[in-house]
Amino acid sequence: MATRYVENVPDELYEAFRQRVREVRRLIAAEVLSLLRQNVPTAKQLRVRRGVFQKIVKLHSGKQSRKRFASTEGLERERRAR
Repeated sequence: MATRYVENVPDELYEAFRQRVREVRRLIAAEVLSLLRQNVPTAKQLRVRRGVFQKIVKLHSGKQSRKRFASTEGLERERRAR
C-alpha cells in the first residue's frame, strides 16, 4: 500500500479536518482513506458508472420499444363491464 504525504495544507483547513477527526473518533489516516473512498472513484467504478449512463441514454433516446399503456379511464370501463 502506498504512503503519501500532503504538504502546504492551510492551517485553517487542517484545523477543521482535525476537528472532524475528533468528532468521528478516527485517526487522521483512517479519515483521509474514508474521504478518498467516498469521493475518488476507481477505474472499475468508473466503468460501471459509464455502463449505467449508456443504458440511461439508450432508454431516453427512444431506441427501446415504447409500449402504450391503457388509460385509467379505459381500465375502469372494462372493470365495470365485467
